[in-house]
Amino acid sequence: MKMEIFGPLLLSLIAGLSTLIGGLFIFIKIKNINKFIVISLSFSISIMVLISIFDLLPNSSINMISYYGKYFGILLIILTFILGYLTIYLITNRIKYKSSLYKIGILSMISLMLHNFPEGIAVFMSSYVNIRVGYKLFLAIILHNIPEGISIAVPLYYSGRSRGLSLKYTFISGIAEPIGALLSYIFLKNYISNIMISFILIFVSGLMISLSINEIYKEIKKYNLINYSYIGYIVGVVLFFILSFIL
Repeated sequence: MKMEIFGPLLLSLIAGLSTLIGGLFIFIKIKNINKFIVISLSFSISIMVLISIFDLLPNSSINMISYYGKYFGILLIILTFILGYLTIYLITNRIKYKSSLYKIGILSMISLMLHNFPEGIAVFMSSYVNIRVGYKLFLAIILHNIPEGISIAVPLYYSGRSRGLSLKYTFISGIAEPIGALLSYIFLKNYISNIMISFILIFVSGLMISLSINEIYKEIKKYNLINYSYIGYIVGVVLFFILSFIL
């Protein structure tokens, strides 16, 4: 492997596997499991919605409008978002789950895996061109991947799955990042464009917002612990904006 690509690939690998740090929360002994689940799920909603609204959609939308023009660009943004939003319905209707928590964990894994794939491309390409820019993006992604790991591992584990299986699915989501980086170098280096990545990220934002509203929020309501959900929402919002301000 050429030395000039080793550094960017290593950064994308570490950034992706940082998702497992969030998965370690399943090893914490919890006295009231229901309260912990509600806080974790509401925290996941905050992270997914805020990432979509403030990270994925703005830059991607600007790229689309700049490339396609105002009206056609906006139309493509809406259609791509709706496609991502409706994809969650297609997945949930085709696959039957014994546990709603397990369903949330699996859907979170799929959504975040699709999210991590273009992230890996972004880390690799930015580091390949300018290592300082790559380091900054690398740190930002690590800090955001940790709560993403929580949103996968916690519902899976508390649906009755083993810690090993919960971490395995968290790992699968995280490993999509270095895979995205590697494939971008091997196959897509000459074809990757801001427009391609923008389409992917708008689609993923639709996935994550749909998952948050139609699956995770419904699950939270079942526990009738609304006050504890506020804790998760507030912690997620505060953490997101602190990280955004720092980075």
